Amino acid sequence: MARLSIPGIRLLSILLLLSGSELVLGQPPGPGQFGPPPSPREAAQVDITGYWVALVTEDWLWRMITPPKGDVTSLPVNPAGRQAAGEWDRERDIAAGEACRPYGAAGLMRMPLRLHITWEDDDTLRIDTDAGEQTRLLHFGDVDSTDQDNSWQGVSRAQWTGPAGGFSMRALFSGQPPSGGPVKSGLKVSTDHLRPGYLRKNGIPYSADTELTEYFSRVSAAGNDYLTVLSVVHDPAFLNGDYGSSSHFKREADDANWNPSPCYTAPPLAAMEEQP
Repeated sequence: MARLSIPGIRLLSILLLLSGSELVLGQPPGPGQFGPPPSPREAAQVDITGYWVALVTEDWLWRMITPPKGDVTSLPVNPAGRQAAGEWDRERDIAAGEACRPYGAAGLMRMPLRLHITWEDDDTLRIDTDAGEQTRLLHFGDVDSTDQDNSWQGVSRAQWTGPAGGFSMRALFSGQPPSGGPVKSGLKVSTDHLRPGYLRKNGIPYSADTELTEYFSRVSAAGNDYLTVLSVVHDPAFLNGDYGSSSHFKREADDANWNPSPCYTAPPLAAMEEQP
């Protein structure tokens, strides 16, 4: 068997760099390189499974407490949205069986709640919440939603984004050290087929035409894992621009604090202040 000389090795390296190929050193061939492509679960670039608790470090007054009726602070609400928010009636929602309006996908991740993320199967991530007892299914690959009705959590399509991990030939020749930290990639989720709901508990609406785009990423620091969900809500009916928010969660060791509870909206702050 012929052995490559030093110039030959250098030539091979240059060709790999020019072609954009990534030769991973010290690792066996990954799934799909010499066989069927890996499932989304096998191809996961970051592990976001487990129990997570929301860290409410911003917008506390609008997330932990039901704001006063008509308060649309910091949201890009158009005149139609303001009118609908001004007509909100908590008791009417409860009587109509619409108590879960604030727990739809476009507002859910801003709630003070816990998440339990698992794999439903090799092609589907599942997110359960304790508050509101909601379930979101994030489908990888094609999903036929033609005949599906709108629902609180809608139809979500997911895909992994960002580079795969490993010690690459490109990193070797650029002088970058091998990384032992978390893989710098994440999960993109696009959701539609949503039932009309609320962005906040005080009736700020989003419509059935809403499109929700989310980016899930995880980072580890000081012995803890943190999950960030960047959300972009696009609703031509009630918003005059896209509404973006960033929600943060911390991993919990187990389900000791898991406390399932039905959808509930407390009376708005102004109403509570009026009580003797």
